[in-house]
Amino acid sequence: MANIKSAKKRILVNETKAARNKAIKSKVKTCVKKVETAVAKKDATAAQDALKVAISEINKAGSKGVYHKNTCSRKIARLSKAVNEIA
Repeated sequence: MANIKSAKKRILVNETKAARNKAIKSKVKTCVKKVETAVAKKDATAAQDALKVAISEINKAGSKGVYHKNTCSRKIARLSKAVNEIA
């Protein structure tokens, strides 16, 4: 356990940031899963709609520093490719 005041503060701040990052990552994963299930069902319109939402959430996560920009690009590219193959 930390004894120094600044170290105690860092622990609290890190817990707060970890909780925020976890929530954002969970939201992104949910959106990605919705796109993948729509692609699996070969439902092009639902996949397109889900893709729009997923791209938005992935970009938000990237701008907040939860994901690296290349990771965001890779996720978006893979989802877009999957949706375009069924369209």
